[in-house]
Amino acid sequence: MPLKGFLSSKSSGLLGGRRGRAASALSDSEKLAMLDELEQSGLGWFWACDGEGNLTYLSSAIADRLELPLEEMLNQPLSTVFEPIDGQGRTRSLSLMIGAHKAFSGIAVHAAKRPDGAVLRLSGRPMRDDKGRFIGFRGTGADITEEYHREAETARLAKYDSLTGLSNRHRMAHLIDTTLTAFRAAKRNCAILMMDLDKFKQVNDTLGHAAGDELLKQVAVRLKRSIERDCEIGRLGGDEFQVMIPDVDDRGVLGEIAMKIITMLKQPYSLEEGRCVIGCSVGIAIAPHDGVTRDEVVRSADLALYAAKNGGRGQYRFFSGDLENEAIFRRRLEADLGKAIDQDQLFLKYEPIVDASTQRVEALEAHICWNHDQRGEIDEIEFASILDGSSQVNEVGRWAISEACKHAAYWPESIRVSVNVPVPLFGSSDFVSSVKEALQVADMAAGRLDLEINEAVFFGDTTAVDSTLAQLFKLGVRLTLDEFGSGYSSLSYLRRAPFDSIKIDEKLIAEADRHDSRELGLIRAIVALSDALEMDTVAHGIETNALLASLLDCGVRRVQGPIFAAPMTREEAESELLGEGWKIEPSSDRTRRARRRTVYRKIQVIHDDHSYEVTLRNLSKTGALIQGLADVPKGTQFVVDLGGGQLAVATVTRTSADTQGLEFEHSLIDDGSGGLCTRNRVSPYALAAAGATLSALSPGSYKAMEGGLLGQGASIPQFGYAPSAEHELA
Repeated sequence: MPLKGFLSSKSSGLLGGRRGRAASALSDSEKLAMLDELEQSGLGWFWACDGEGNLTYLSSAIADRLELPLEEMLNQPLSTVFEPIDGQGRTRSLSLMIGAHKAFSGIAVHAAKRPDGAVLRLSGRPMRDDKGRFIGFRGTGADITEEYHREAETARLAKYDSLTGLSNRHRMAHLIDTTLTAFRAAKRNCAILMMDLDKFKQVNDTLGHAAGDELLKQVAVRLKRSIERDCEIGRLGGDEFQVMIPDVDDRGVLGEIAMKIITMLKQPYSLEEGRCVIGCSVGIAIAPHDGVTRDEVVRSADLALYAAKNGGRGQYRFFSGDLENEAIFRRRLEADLGKAIDQDQLFLKYEPIVDASTQRVEALEAHICWNHDQRGEIDEIEFASILDGSSQVNEVGRWAISEACKHAAYWPESIRVSVNVPVPLFGSSDFVSSVKEALQVADMAAGRLDLEINEAVFFGDTTAVDSTLAQLFKLGVRLTLDEFGSGYSSLSYLRRAPFDSIKIDEKLIAEADRHDSRELGLIRAIVALSDALEMDTVAHGIETNALLASLLDCGVRRVQGPIFAAPMTREEAESELLGEGWKIEPSSDRTRRARRRTVYRKIQVIHDDHSYEVTLRNLSKTGALIQGLADVPKGTQFVVDLGGGQLAVATVTRTSADTQGLEFEHSLIDDGSGGLCTRNRVSPYALAAAGATLSALSPGSYKAMEGGLLGQGASIPQFGYAPSAEHELA
């Protein structure tokens, strides 16, 4: 229908009919010109359809805006030419209203053939002839593309993180809330993973916030690739991320996911400002085992994350009921660190570095320990995790260098002292002057001080880094590139810096001990590189004679580790230095002391409908050794209650007096922190069905059921108790 015909309809409801003297004073040609100008201006567009709903008129300006030929749209059903925008919920209502001859307004549409094109707002009203018969629709349209996308962006920003495109904190909270509410009614499981990035602050501080932002974008991409199942990933702010994985309570599967995340995120990143390497720690909690509400489950995952970071970072950890007390005590230790130096609670232990060919001790590496007034001695590994990220890191680092120089001044001149330099301390403006002062106060030759520097210092301002290295070189101290092979080990570091030696990353050494093929090839290449650059190589963490032989075959010149000596007190070291040349023969009898908790504890085992208390003496993935029952024949089946809802079916494979060896029906799995756990746990929903109130089950606790997980029966015990185990525990 031409505009003239569209306008002349008496019941058009637009400009047709009598509208007062001003309207009647206009001729039809003037009205047409006015409408044409209105259409061309974009302020208003018009459309019409017949009684069948076919489009009979459409302003040419709309066709131009949609970038579609006008003739392709005319005589086509209006409901097929235009589609309501996704999410409007009106896909059916547009055609229904036209079919029902009902007026409508404000429907946002786009062209069916151009879904990514302009967005229009359509309004229309039904038209009738003089006899009241329906003859079609007349309506208007407006271009709301900018307004629509602006509102859509506002709505998106309210739900999604503007930097990474992941769900934001508010949306994740809403999704977890609604999911847990629905899953509680359906008795389904849901896992929550909390994670944050290790060394991210270091990237921000050294490469700048723009580099940090780009790094977060790349982390988001890797996170999406690392989880190959239905999940929701969110960034809660800063370097903190959260993942919700519905319908998974298998801790073996969740551990594999966490390990894949950790592995992918620690690979090197390419940024405009340079290359960097970070890490990731993960805490895992599962509803309803570790909480019923969002607050409970997220808090449980947070505690598990805190434990993972304290365990050395680059780890995952499942929530368990004892983590809360551990976290509280940990925070107290961090708060107490401020007074540790003032009250002379810190002290140094020394680990020998041995010449591989002569077995003579050439240097002693200083390790910082803490004699806490309540906790007692905190060893170098735990202290390093407490110090990491602390505001006292620079002060403690300066103290360690000064103290080590004072001690070494009394040693034979052939013995050097090696001290690790925290990255923040290296970047401080007074670092070189503090080293110079420590040497002057101790009256020690600079060449006897070996500073171990992590490659992460090179992620900062290259001019400042080069200046610091040049000043240290001029001062005459030795420099060692620490943890080479742990991250982005660039040859440019070695070309730019006057290093005297390269210290091979301990994790690479450990892998070589387990696999001894590809990793040994990498070690051999590092040694060849250091030889070409006239640098020494140091391998540490050596525990076995076989590994030592392999490293010597690779050409490693300096070695250290439990096979030679554990870190010792200053007095112990100095007593050894009194002799004529300190030599240490390697011995595999020396092993690194276990840092995880002993498994020597009371547990419950269940046979038929009776529960027995026994002592767990040994635990492996495939079985356990228990003590406390007598007269137990081989082949007897027990359900072993390891606590926290962990039940394992086991068969007695050997028995002697009051001790039994058990073989598990299903192997245990790693718990992410050096311990073992079952893949699955007894569901609190099952306990609730047996009479417990689900809301009464606090996170990680399964004590709400009277009589334990499996209520103790009234039958006569089939096995006798052996008093020796009870006496031993007491």
